[in-house]
Amino acid sequence: MNRVSVFIASLIFFSSCAKHDLPIPNSTHPELTQIPEGFPEIDYPKGNEFTKERWTLGKRLFYDSILSIDKSTSCASCHDPKLAFSDDKAVSFGASNQSGTRNSPTLANVAYHPYYTREGGVPTLEMQVLVPIQEHNEFNTNIVTLAEILNADADYVKMSQDAYGRNPDPYVITRALANFERTLISGNSAYDQFVYQGDISALDPNQKSGMELFNGKAMCSSCHSGFNFTNYAFENNGLYVSYEDPGRYRFTLDSADLAKFKVPTLRNIALTAPYMHDGSIQTLEDVVEHYSEGLSEHPNRSNMLKPLMINVQEKADLVAFLIALTDEQFVSNPKFDDNEE
Repeated sequence: MNRVSVFIASLIFFSSCAKHDLPIPNSTHPELTQIPEGFPEIDYPKGNEFTKERWTLGKRLFYDSILSIDKSTSCASCHDPKLAFSDDKAVSFGASNQSGTRNSPTLANVAYHPYYTREGGVPTLEMQVLVPIQEHNEFNTNIVTLAEILNADADYVKMSQDAYGRNPDPYVITRALANFERTLISGNSAYDQFVYQGDISALDPNQKSGMELFNGKAMCSSCHSGFNFTNYAFENNGLYVSYEDPGRYRFTLDSADLAKFKVPTLRNIALTAPYMHDGSIQTLEDVVEHYSEGLSEHPNRSNMLKPLMINVQEKADLVAFLIALTDEQFVSNPKFDDNEE
């Protein structure tokens, strides 16, 4: 059984230990749960519906380095709110300064993902939390030990009782973090103002031209589609002829999945450099250049990928449109700051 399967089996056990649900308050706190125009409603799983108490506990855990074995690393260490909850390094460093193996993706709109990790091996946000906790180059601990530590903290015990009616345990830790992360909704970029809110001045002429290219000649929307700019499929994008990272093959052991990775969202893409699964491309201009001129031949490369064949001005317009996907309100929201509740 691979490690991802172990994570899943562990959390299925923890889920079965859930006690009765607490009453759900009538107030849904629209400042945290409001859905942008053009977005579907969020499906909160039974037993982990949104409450302010659960959100507050999850937020505290998200920013607390108590999660790592040496108390050096928190979720926010690799998912900075000012960077749309991503990192500005090719790969992040975890506990004991261990180097990661993949670029930290944005957490914006993770509530809508059908599965998690770049190989898609984890089916829920609650289960995903176990991955960084147990990975040696991230938190390098385990959920049972972490629960024991939190139970020795009177504040965490009270917050846990208020949120879930039980002391800190694996059920509480995974649910609270997921509850917080489901509110990281980004949908107020210039693009959203233009398309969903009807503000025809929100995009400038170059951005409008770039949007036409994105949806037309450049065919970017073949993979980066929908309100979240991803179809969540697994593709090889011709980055290398040979990959050190096996991608989805790590989960499926199917050679057809070798070097395929989940298509990422492009929301806030201007803030989440460097790019690709390994952080090997530094700028949006270089990303566009890769798809224009730099596609490598790989047996699993997506058959939708062809050289873009666009000129210098079109490349600049495409980058301008990608910048228009930045949601300044999201990355400056004080509710997501460490010192705000």
